[in-house]
Amino acid sequence: MPGPLDGVRIIDVSEVISGPLAAMILADQGADVIKVEPPRYGEESRQLANYRDGMAALYLNCNQGKRSIGLNLKNEEGLGLLYDLIRGADVFVQNWRPGAAQRLKVSEEDLRAVNPDLIYATITGFGDDGPYADRRGYDPIFQALTGYVGAQLNPEIPIHDLVRNAIVDKATSYSLAQAITAALFARERGAPGQHIRVSMLDAGLAFFWPDGMLRHSLVGEDVTNYVVPGERYQLMPTADGQIIVWAGTADQMRGSLRAVGREDLANSPNQRGVAMIQDDNTAERVQAVAAALTRMTTALAYEEMVAAQVPTAPVLTQQDVLVDPQIVHNGCIIEAEHPVYGRYRRVRASAQFSRTIEETTRPSALYAEHSDEILDELGTSAEERKRLRELGALT
Repeated sequence: MPGPLDGVRIIDVSEVISGPLAAMILADQGADVIKVEPPRYGEESRQLANYRDGMAALYLNCNQGKRSIGLNLKNEEGLGLLYDLIRGADVFVQNWRPGAAQRLKVSEEDLRAVNPDLIYATITGFGDDGPYADRRGYDPIFQALTGYVGAQLNPEIPIHDLVRNAIVDKATSYSLAQAITAALFARERGAPGQHIRVSMLDAGLAFFWPDGMLRHSLVGEDVTNYVVPGERYQLMPTADGQIIVWAGTADQMRGSLRAVGREDLANSPNQRGVAMIQDDNTAERVQAVAAALTRMTTALAYEEMVAAQVPTAPVLTQQDVLVDPQIVHNGCIIEAEHPVYGRYRRVRASAQFSRTIEETTRPSALYAEHSDEILDELGTSAEERKRLRELGALT
């Protein structure tokens, strides 16, 4: 059965993560996403890291389910082909720096003249204007500016650090994908095509804010902060590694003490009811659990915490993630064989629909793999395609 976005066509000219992943989320939900790539080498992420037989892992992970066509938008005829695609499209996605779309003649005004109902989606780094608008922006920069780096502080090693993956890029992707579906829904109800603007700075801060900025949400001098969840984001050393223990309620706190053999503290009158979560008792409990864990193996600590119904997890390596029992049970990771770039893995879409069950999407395309197929749909003859290739408009 087709996915919930079956019948929606998206033209994606974005690169690397923020835009491509947003469009891929929609492809996973049934949209026909046409990836328009620049001539010769294609989209930038095709050349970034972990490359084999015509496919880079970063491109693979952000572009499944899409069809690829190579167009030279600086060529008048190549630009004309893009306009032909826009006429039958619902959404256009770009993440160029401010001003680039205007120079290429694919701004909102340019494309709305071709298709007035188009949803035009733009990702910028800092916004369309303002003091940082002309700067180049990358994920670590936005992490630094929106609080992530400031929050990554192990009290035992008080040095700020980055989240070591592109968390702001991905937050931007999910923000844009949701906004596109909202704009499509509004259009179905009679609203005109509109321009969606998401800056990575804004998306990163919005993603961090709900729990990351608790101390700064209530304004005034009379606000108390007895606990902030981020303070419990700590690795606890064991005899042979580390473990995560999240004891957020009085029952879980008592369970963590019992799991490490501290029944005396778990049953103490000072560790009951509301008293269990007072600051002075918390310090005593945490110190007791931490000291006991250093004498336990990670496997034993994990087993005892689970038995005591305390939220807990060992620290898995990336290889361990692939074989974790619950991840395997959920079918999160899909393995397949591609005739050109060989065996590969990808993650299953996290949202599962009960009725509009999307089919497994096609693997990420080789560069310009679908150029002829897409131009066939536009009614472009073989002779015309040959001419366009000779002109450098099409690859």
